[in-house]
Amino acid sequence: MAEAVVEMKHITKCFAKVVANKDVSLVVNEGEVVALLGENGAGKSTIMKILYGLYSLDEGQILIRGKETMIKSPADAMKNGIAMIQQHFSLVPVHTATENIILGNIKGRIDLKKQNRIVKELSEQYGFDIPVDVKVGELAVGVQQKIEILKALYINANILIMDEPTAVLTPQESDLLMNFIKEYTAKGNSVVFITHKLKEVMEVADRVIVMRNGIVVNTVKKNDTNEHELAQMMVGHDIIPAERDTKLDYESLPTVLEFKNVTLQPKDSVPVIDSVSFSVHEGEIFGIAGVSGNGQDELCDVLSGIRPMTLGEILFRGKPMHNMTIRERIELGIGYVPVDRYRDAMEMDMTLSENILLKASYDKKWINKGFIRKKALDTYTKDLIKKHAVKATGPDDLARSLSGGNQQKIVLGREVDLGSNLMVFNQPTRGLDMGAVDRIHKVILEEKENKKAILLISTELTEIFGLCDRIAVMYKGKFMGIYHNGELSTAQIGLLMAGIAEGAA
Repeated sequence: MAEAVVEMKHITKCFAKVVANKDVSLVVNEGEVVALLGENGAGKSTIMKILYGLYSLDEGQILIRGKETMIKSPADAMKNGIAMIQQHFSLVPVHTATENIILGNIKGRIDLKKQNRIVKELSEQYGFDIPVDVKVGELAVGVQQKIEILKALYINANILIMDEPTAVLTPQESDLLMNFIKEYTAKGNSVVFITHKLKEVMEVADRVIVMRNGIVVNTVKKNDTNEHELAQMMVGHDIIPAERDTKLDYESLPTVLEFKNVTLQPKDSVPVIDSVSFSVHEGEIFGIAGVSGNGQDELCDVLSGIRPMTLGEILFRGKPMHNMTIRERIELGIGYVPVDRYRDAMEMDMTLSENILLKASYDKKWINKGFIRKKALDTYTKDLIKKHAVKATGPDDLARSLSGGNQQKIVLGREVDLGSNLMVFNQPTRGLDMGAVDRIHKVILEEKENKKAILLISTELTEIFGLCDRIAVMYKGKFMGIYHNGELSTAQIGLLMAGIAEGAA
């Protein structure tokens, strides 16, 4: 029998009136990968933040290698060999990879050349290709995650908590991460893998702990279960995927959005969007596949009016819109669900009603002689909460009190109502659980049936193939081609995502 390195016994944690964890007990053994599975808001991250010292427990006890241990801060956790890689990285963008890794771990005069060498050797042990002397803010998100892992390896952590580690990774980067976890645990280390992706659970976990509504509902060995059973445990019922309507002849319907040779080139730099042309019709879901950081976010910025393009033309129902203000574009009936809801879609310290008002504060529906029609706004927000199955007590809840999936549902509901003609979705299901993903996919397909034009940007090829009518592949700011769904295989699309044009052959 492997030694239990972590035992959490009868842990309870409440935030005001909300019970986040109730009487939770779990064990992590030496050399084991434990997958902590559950929907957003199930209590997975909370229980691990208690183990890492970010939250204090209200009741219960923690044992590390059989000894009761008080963990009041991350410093206490690290002293006990525990490290955590959170969903939102804790890196300083203006510092290099090495500087981020040694931050807080070295005192006095620092020999940076020596530390660069140590970090480089450490990264090579696990097959990580890290530019140690480049500022983190200039690195791709997949490389940033490797730096977070190296921070844990640098302090010789033997218990690694990974919170939704593949949420921002491409399929190729996810495969590399899975290989790292296998290598790491083969050396006797332990990993707790917080996720909602069943494929990853079946690939890398030894044991699966399923949580729902703050409690542990099941613990099973990976070899004794399957994806279907785990999905039922996680959400409490079967999920029936929505199916795309392939009968609608969208190509005969009017064109809503058209890009003509659009280029965005920052001063003294290469183009981040390079002569991109495409069109989206009523009732069409046009997908853009690609590795993050290849110009997809900038394309959305140009479309929504956040950044002016350098060259080209953008037409909305045949009329130029590239010189319009953001408000004028909203008034055209364009809804936009951005990739980062924290930065671009919500104000976390505002209520849900206030967040609904954010993009329509000029609308007479909500404003009367300079005053907000709060009763009408609250009624609308309550209806939206009910319609999209948002787990919230009411319109006065602060946005930050909701789980990520429920925050995304609020953004989705607001934008779908604003976007009467065109919906733009930039990675709308990134980091969300199966239930939330299923809900968002069904909403997207409902909007297609309503004959809205839909632009869907995603790094998840299963999502692209499952929803889109036509698919463009974006690489270094250019389109590698535009194809009808079914024209290319997953492998061919994957090659195009890597910039290999022969993928279409």
